[in-house]
Amino acid sequence: MALASAGAALAAALGMGPLASLRAHAQATPAAPAAASAAPAAPASNAPPSTLGPPAGYFEATADVGSPAIQGSTAYDAGTQTYTLSAGGTNMWAARDEFQFAWRKMSGDFLIRTHVQFVGAGTDPHRKIGVIIRKGLEADSPYVDAVLHGEGLTSLQHRDVAGGVTATIKAAIDHADVIELKREGRRFIMGVAKFGEPMVHTEFYGPDLGPDTYVGLFACSHNPKVKETATFTNVRIVVPPKAGWVPYRDYIGSNLEVMDVATGHRRVIHTSPISIQAPNWTTDGKTLIFNGSGKLWTFDLATSAVAELNTGSVTRNNNDHVLSFDGSMLGISSASQDPADGNRSVVWVVPATGGEPKRVTANSPSYLHSWSLDKKWLFFTGQRNNELDLYKISVDGGEEIRLTTTEGVDDGSELTPDGQWIYFNSNRSGHMQIWRMKPDGSEQQQITFDRFNNWFPHIAPDGKSMVIISYGEDIQSNDHPFYKHVYLRRLAMDGSDAKVIAYVFGGQGTINVPSWSPDGKQIAFVSNTALPAPH
Repeated sequence: MALASAGAALAAALGMGPLASLRAHAQATPAAPAAASAAPAAPASNAPPSTLGPPAGYFEATADVGSPAIQGSTAYDAGTQTYTLSAGGTNMWAARDEFQFAWRKMSGDFLIRTHVQFVGAGTDPHRKIGVIIRKGLEADSPYVDAVLHGEGLTSLQHRDVAGGVTATIKAAIDHADVIELKREGRRFIMGVAKFGEPMVHTEFYGPDLGPDTYVGLFACSHNPKVKETATFTNVRIVVPPKAGWVPYRDYIGSNLEVMDVATGHRRVIHTSPISIQAPNWTTDGKTLIFNGSGKLWTFDLATSAVAELNTGSVTRNNNDHVLSFDGSMLGISSASQDPADGNRSVVWVVPATGGEPKRVTANSPSYLHSWSLDKKWLFFTGQRNNELDLYKISVDGGEEIRLTTTEGVDDGSELTPDGQWIYFNSNRSGHMQIWRMKPDGSEQQQITFDRFNNWFPHIAPDGKSMVIISYGEDIQSNDHPFYKHVYLRRLAMDGSDAKVIAYVFGGQGTINVPSWSPDGKQIAFVSNTALPAPH
């Protein structure tokens, strides 16, 4: 302590007043000077990091923000498209932060989503991982994040001004492992879920983070002496279409993805700046077939090569194309060039290797969805007298046979691998739900009874489960539009045990047609964003 302070303390100990203390000190034998007090610690620097790590996947750079005592790192595995962040850091709270950050600069409206997981048991219950939007790289920068704590707390945190106090909004669930954060101007929406369940959302009107923000993944150990590690999978950054876009005229880019249906792990295998849609998986497991710009295309899974599939003079193909069960034939739906058809879709068949298609349906519009096991019949959706119903027709053409007659929309017919049932979607009950019937149209039964609008049941090769696409209640039951937040869900054939297996920005064109791999382990689908994903 300082000399004056030492004198005061001695006076107090001897019961002296201040004057007596001074006199006693004057008369005392001089002592060695007391040691000077230590200089106060320098304040922690809030300056942006001076050293940046290399790009990683989506992200332009990585860095330790706030100069944590232990250096962090970000690694990207391009094969699995997994990010691994290791980090020290005192905290991400109060007036400043210390953490490892993988980021890219972004403007406008967007969403970032990922599946998150801590590696190991960890040390501090308040360690943090998640997604974040920051105004700058300074340690005290304003920000909004969606965060999972080591103890399971899931919340939205925000600092509204530089150096301000951090505030938090607790999510309705804990232990989320799927986290997303959406920005719409100054409106921020956090979505969280336990994998397999629908999202739970929290939103607020937040800080002005400026036109250009730093967006990405973060990790913080909440202990300056400890390093924690976490993995981030299924990372997607969604940039939606611009305000005022017009469906079927204006499009954004596409990600062609494959997913392990057991684990939900996804990989982007191809991106396109145009709208590509509705992948089929060939029966040899080697190729995907999808449509784009009126044509059909093949994607070689071994080489990633894309090639046009010859469909002769039929060059206005839409997203209703289906391989026969043996893989030898391809049924397609394409707008007819016959003026009598009024530019409406009709059904054609062509060898799976390509060629000049043969027209099957005389009436239009018609949209193909399934073959019979023996390749003699096609099942399709037809709009007749302003009603969408299910029909079947001989592969050689001729009279079409109506299978459903109820008012509303019936669509998406798909025959089970044993040939016993046709599954389809219908909004005859109010919501779009999954139904089934016998191939002759008898015994029509509702299968799902939930709050979603469910479309396009696709039956696993073993016939034991199906994957569907589910829209929210905000979408009209007779519509399956582009560019919405949807779920891919897997469920048993009786409609039970429904689980979300993918959280997707897409909709129309995502999974309109059968897309299971022949071994039943994967599905292919399309998601959408104006920002191409790394692959």
